[in-house]
Amino acid sequence: MSNARYIGLPRIEGQSSRQAHADLPEGTFERELGKEGFFGPASHMYHTHPPTGWLSWEGPLRPRAFDLAALKRTQQMVWNADPILHNAHVKFRMWRIDRSMDYLARNADGDELLFIHRGKGDLYCDYGHMSVEKGDYILLPRSTMWRLEVEEPMAVLLIESTDGSLRTPDRGLVGRHALYDEAILETPRIDEAFKAQQDERQWCVQIKRREEVSIVTYPFNPLDAVGWHGDLVPVRLNVRDIRPLSSHRYHLPPSAHTTWVGHRFVVCTFVPRPFETDPAAIKVPFFHNNDDYDEVVFYHDGNFFSRDNIHPGTVSLHPCGFTHGPHPKALQRMYEMPAAETNEYAVMIDARDALEIGSAAKSVELESYAESWRTSDRLVAQRAKLAR
Repeated sequence: MSNARYIGLPRIEGQSSRQAHADLPEGTFERELGKEGFFGPASHMYHTHPPTGWLSWEGPLRPRAFDLAALKRTQQMVWNADPILHNAHVKFRMWRIDRSMDYLARNADGDELLFIHRGKGDLYCDYGHMSVEKGDYILLPRSTMWRLEVEEPMAVLLIESTDGSLRTPDRGLVGRHALYDEAILETPRIDEAFKAQQDERQWCVQIKRREEVSIVTYPFNPLDAVGWHGDLVPVRLNVRDIRPLSSHRYHLPPSAHTTWVGHRFVVCTFVPRPFETDPAAIKVPFFHNNDDYDEVVFYHDGNFFSRDNIHPGTVSLHPCGFTHGPHPKALQRMYEMPAAETNEYAVMIDARDALEIGSAAKSVELESYAESWRTSDRLVAQRAKLAR
């Protein structure tokens, strides 16, 4: 099998581990400086203090967090969903809906990825019908007509690949069946429920293009297909069906958990997995610089072991330009965990271009988040003792 690159021989200076994320020199904290989101060249620094041990933070560039659970407003119209984060290639919105859509939606600006944070119901689209529930990703190709019938009030993340497509990642050495077998992806069916919703009454289609909405009215339900064939189709994937990569001797980077790939951004999913068992391997996310990407994490469910005082519905933004890693309390468990595996579900977006903060996110910002990373001298002493 050919390789696109030759063997690299990194230089080593001073006290250093020869294996990233394991066998750290006694009393040190590792920090990764890398390019291209863990795929490019990288170096590892070994510090005597935690790299997030700052005293204060000033200026617009800082770690930020937003409590989306505090956004209680429901919106019947999907295009009125609360804006959270965005750039030219990806839009991240929060949508709460408590009754069924009496119209059809159509996004002409790009593929749309729906993530069902809470609730359940039924999706009807050009291709047919399928049930949806908590933990579902639903990938809707650009310009698909669709609507939701609500069985339980729903909180939905909307991730738009603006002027682009969403694809599955290259599985590389682990092969195409790793993470999840594509046979597990569900597609809409032209079933009895889909046929039953076809009628001759008046329906409106709300089409979004360049952030403006046009309305097309039909004297019948345009979801009237009797059949289709092809390979452009919405798909559904539940987080429970993801089988994460893991290593008992090495803490894998977030890129190992990539679920969808857009243009200049990726969507990753963190699901329960075993902790590393090698005594020399760190068992928390390693400190690293966001040298090329803005990192967004939406905390969906469970106990988020690498963060403190974070609850489901919170979203964090770690913009390019500073170091982050495990919160101080998580750092105390750097080599020993109280359980055999993680118990968390989260959605991460890594965006290659700087993200702007939407008005809804600003209204629920947790202002003290940057300060929550400060590490006490006592923790530094505990870490040095543990290393010995």
